[in-house]
Amino acid sequence: MKLLIVEDEPRAASQLQNLLHKSDYDFDVLTIIDSVEESISWFRAHSMPDLVFMDIQLADGLSFEIFQKIEVTAPIIFTTAFDQYAIQAFKVNSIDYLLKPIQQDDLDTALRKFSKSKSQTNPIDSSILKELLSGMQTPQKRSGILVKEGSGFVQIRVSELLYMYSQDSITFGITHNKRYIIDETIDQLFDSLDDSKFYRINRGQIISKMSIQRIDPYFNHRVKLSLLNPRDQEFIVSRQKTSDFKSWLNH
Repeated sequence: MKLLIVEDEPRAASQLQNLLHKSDYDFDVLTIIDSVEESISWFRAHSMPDLVFMDIQLADGLSFEIFQKIEVTAPIIFTTAFDQYAIQAFKVNSIDYLLKPIQQDDLDTALRKFSKSKSQTNPIDSSILKELLSGMQTPQKRSGILVKEGSGFVQIRVSELLYMYSQDSITFGITHNKRYIIDETIDQLFDSLDDSKFYRINRGQIISKMSIQRIDPYFNHRVKLSLLNPRDQEFIVSRQKTSDFKSWLNH
């Protein structure tokens, strides 16, 4: 069985492969793709795999956007850390969906379901997708955020944050004079922020527009940022996001 994994978090992709190895199915992972644009290019250049595991929220957008550009006839098992996307994934004819962190029993159940239905053609319905995407409501953006302080939590204003980053599965938030631990993943955090003020420059870093001091060209068509209170961090905008990042700065 030839599998394609579309996942922008290396740790999640590695965990999925480990769980697949423990399943009762023989498989070959063709590749791991981490963005909407790369997925579109891959599907255009290759024949369809037997099964696709696809994260819903990728670094450069929702994976649903892939199906607006190309026809994907392979069955899809969507993965997501957000419950609100699960029903949406089901409605666009996926074989199944898995909530992260993925459990072995849930994966095995999804694989059994796929095995029983793999003889049936089940393409993604683009008309349902268009309706789904157009009807999505932007969540209310928060003004405050809980951070750890000692053995408890305190609330700080989101506007105080210069940038946030993930390291060793811990999310940190940096203000002008302090570093806080935030009890959320980068994915969860970014989903609740005002995207006119904050930008996710790569998988592990979110920056505030007000924190940017300087922008310099960087190799491979990327850009490097100098921010307030950088600590030990480097801020490199990923190649796929550079053009969009420059547009974001101008708005």
